[in-house]
Amino acid sequence: EIPASAFAALQAVVRDMAQGHTITLIPHDKELTTKEAADILNVSRPFLVKLLDHGDIPYHRVGTHRRLNGEDVLAYRELRAARRREKLRELTELSEQLEGGYR
Repeated sequence: EIPASAFAALQAVVRDMAQGHTITLIPHDKELTTKEAADILNVSRPFLVKLLDHGDIPYHRVGTHRRLNGEDVLAYRELRAARRREKLRELTELSEQLEGGYR
């Protein structure tokens, strides 16, 4: 038997996959390399390193290597998506205000 919470999670995964969305499962306590984090964010590793250097995503060092908390990477991805949605909403509003604009 599958617990109800696990069944609901599986339903959400299958629904998103059916819509063509990418699914990434990351344990909450997983530490990521810069390569893994860049892949999750769909950015290049050098771009991710710039984000780290600017303090946009927290990280720590293991020797000379940077490691990121999976939750921090996912939180940044959600923040970036929310910002993108807000900017798109603003652009839509501006285009609707223009004469002959989008309607």
